[in-house]
Amino acid sequence: MRSLITSSFIFSLALQSFVSFADTSTTATVVESSAEQVTDAKAQLMTQLAKTSFFSADFSQQVFDEQGSKLQQSQGKLIVKKPNLVYWQTTQPDPSLIVSDGDSLWFYDPFVEQVSVYTVDASIANTPILLLTSTDELLWQQYAITQEQSNKYVIKSRDLNSRVAQLTLTFKQGSAILSQLEILDSTGQTSIVSLENLDSKTAIDEELFHFTIPEGTYLDDQR
Repeated sequence: MRSLITSSFIFSLALQSFVSFADTSTTATVVESSAEQVTDAKAQLMTQLAKTSFFSADFSQQVFDEQGSKLQQSQGKLIVKKPNLVYWQTTQPDPSLIVSDGDSLWFYDPFVEQVSVYTVDASIANTPILLLTSTDELLWQQYAITQEQSNKYVIKSRDLNSRVAQLTLTFKQGSAILSQLEILDSTGQTSIVSLENLDSKTAIDEELFHFTIPEGTYLDDQR
């Protein structure tokens, strides 16, 4: 599948869980790699993400190759709700849709009339974005968490075969608003996703997370 699905957002969309990191410190501090500090960073991030149960936002995404050359740019809508519900719709330049209904993760590309579906549990290693909606300690144990700055966390998969090698979450300084996701995949490509108009107060219709296979669409069922 093309678009985000073939780029580093194999996601991706892994995000899930959420928004809320506020630190008044203005000095960027690099967290050392001791076990105690790594554990503390993970606990702190989980606590911050636990403060929000859902959000929606407009996104813009840029994908760069290993040398830093821009490969593509896209825009769309991201909606996340605990537990494990994700709606990632790309509207430009090519439409595509990624939906997690809590059990299955659906990747739909209308251009080729194909939808691929995977179990959410099997997708965790490749979709750290699902961490944004999960408080399951077993899932979090699959990742190492460090804090690079007062408003930035780096999540690295412990699975050497993971297609998403690193996910970086950046929050607006001094606020509980998630502003950027940066995804580094195993090929060296980097996806930078900027969020705007984030809304964590307006109720979300859960029907958005129920994917119906369009008529005439080929189903690639990997569950």
